[in-house]
Amino acid sequence: MALRACGLIIFRRRLIPKVDNTAIEFLLLQASDGIHHWTPPKGHVEPGESDLETALRETQEEAGIEAGQLTIIEGFRRELSYVAREKPKIVIYWLAEVKDCDVEVRLSHEHQAYRWLELEDACQLAQFEEMKAALQEGHQFLCSRAT
Repeated sequence: MALRACGLIIFRRRLIPKVDNTAIEFLLLQASDGIHHWTPPKGHVEPGESDLETALRETQEEAGIEAGQLTIIEGFRRELSYVAREKPKIVIYWLAEVKDCDVEVRLSHEHQAYRWLELEDACQLAQFEEMKAALQEGHQFLCSRAT
């Protein structure tokens, strides 16, 4: 049976001076172990916990961002399936916008760095094709909803 994990693709919108739109930046965390990969906050589902509860708890534990500091974006949910450490893994991601683009990120011991990145740079750091695709789909979803 596949390991199940859940997380949030967290983003902020930065107003660009002299331009009529906003730039979307994604939050990626760099793992402290293994290959030091970059991903959004995520973690394993605990007994009795819903998938979204897991995503919110893991975000608070790994990035120090609480549920009340986020807005979950309705209509976007992506499920990634891959092999991690020789075991099948499923990770479910939702999109979440920080209410304050200057929110303080407080890393846990599981991560050694974080960065806010525009789509192209986030995809370069993400390394894994499934994660790149989820970021691109999230960006496209947000841009299609722009007014």
